[in-house]
Amino acid sequence: MILSDTDIRRYMDEGKIKIDPAPDFAAQLGPCSLDLRLGNNFKMFRPSNYSFIDVKSTLNGDLMQEVIVGDDAPFIIQPREFVIAVTKETITLTPDIMGRLDGRSSLGRLGLVVHSTAARFDPGWTGKAVMEFGNLGTRPIILYAGMRICAMTFETLSSPSGVPYLQQKDHKYAGQSGAVASKITEETK
Repeated sequence: MILSDTDIRRYMDEGKIKIDPAPDFAAQLGPCSLDLRLGNNFKMFRPSNYSFIDVKSTLNGDLMQEVIVGDDAPFIIQPREFVIAVTKETITLTPDIMGRLDGRSSLGRLGLVVHSTAARFDPGWTGKAVMEFGNLGTRPIILYAGMRICAMTFETLSSPSGVPYLQQKDHKYAGQSGAVASKITEETK
């Protein structure tokens, strides 16, 4: 069951959902979602001599560069560019709650895809939400650290997860505090 605004507030009061820093409900709380803000940390592909990405190669880490911008500072995403970004907020979920990330319609109408595939946040998750941006438009889009960038909905599970995210042996992204590049090579060794 998807939580309503009333239940999101209640679950936060009970500590089942933790958001740090605490949201401004007047600006961020919708009828069944909570808007999250764009953080300051980005990763983007740098120019490379490689014409491919090999999912078994440990060289993939060298393909991206980190960009950090100040609060309220602009970040420009070019047409056809792919950028990993992070929310300002850290989210912690108990083993009986999952989250789902969606882009905001107003940004989608500009051509911004907020996440390519990673919309689900498993029960027991903790960390900043990482988003995979893509600019499908024909013009650069200027984003600002601190702006509302996505919406998270929360769902209750039929029972608490037997093995929440932090207890999984292969949890690669738990506790992330910045834009973390793919760790697919850990699966292909």
